[in-house]
Amino acid sequence: MKNQFLFVLKVLLLSVLISICIKYLAPSLSIPETATSALIIVLLPNVIVAIALLWQLSRKQKIN
Repeated sequence: MKNQFLFVLKVLLLSVLISICIKYLAPSLSIPETATSALIIVLLPNVIVAIALLWQLSRKQKIN
């Protein structure tokens, strides 16, 4: 139970940190308003998750 609570607490704190960064630091970034920028912002999280899942799958196949 304590392990799950710590995990949830870590996720919550990371979420708060990311939210604060988005609210206060992101407006100071000068990101051009182009279609390329929009595609990168939208697709980058999906690409990162896909890479992480493929990496995990390859590690699992090496173990078996």
